[in-house]
Amino acid sequence: MAGHSQFKNIMHRKGAQDKKRAKVFTRLIRELQVAVKSGTDPDSNPRLRAAMLAARAANMPKDNIDRVLKKAEGGGDDANFDEIRYEGYGPGGVALIVDTVTDNRNRTASEVRSAFTKYGGNLGESNSVAFMFDRVGQLIYPAGAASADDMFEAALEAGADDVESAEESHEITCAPEDFNAVREALDTRFGAPEEAGLTWKPQNTIALDEDKAATLLKLLDVLDDNDDVQSVSANFEISDEVMAKLTA
Repeated sequence: MAGHSQFKNIMHRKGAQDKKRAKVFTRLIRELQVAVKSGTDPDSNPRLRAAMLAARAANMPKDNIDRVLKKAEGGGDDANFDEIRYEGYGPGGVALIVDTVTDNRNRTASEVRSAFTKYGGNLGESNSVAFMFDRVGQLIYPAGAASADDMFEAALEAGADDVESAEESHEITCAPEDFNAVREALDTRFGAPEEAGLTWKPQNTIALDEDKAATLLKLLDVLDDNDDVQSVSANFEISDEVMAKLTA
């Protein structure tokens, strides 16, 4: 279960992106609005429970969360959001999965397609790249939260499937249905994680040269800035040497 994380570049970049996002609450609210359709009781609705935990971890005011729940309970939430997943290839043959929540399918499809086209990518059909990823629950803790052995033991006891401990962080993965239980157990022992949620984890990664990496990062930035985009998963890896050149 232990090993070095091959996704540190992705996680590092994601953390940097999250810090500069001014629209993170919009994404969290939309996830709450979609999750609450399956029931307003978080104890019997794992997705809603996860959405509420994510909102609290982002320091969303409790009133914002309660407002979504009350609208759903009273039937007063007229927001009609659909979940749509886009799959395709970006620069260098990198596979991408773009999960969106939108109230306008045509707008979202047009904007996502435009972003892919502008940066040398191509959208594919449903399931055209999903087979290269595993759907997992994922938690990221800073390396200082625990030793590799302690994190390994705690995650194993909590029901996790894998732990990858590296110099900067611990990455814990589990089956989606075990995510809430694993998160609560680790939260009790180590506090809140830096990142937590369901994600598409690539089975293998593609190493990119400087040019391809620069173009791909531009594509990811455009997708990240789109209000309808909830998350983007990709199977790329950028070496420390290339990353240093890009950030110089």
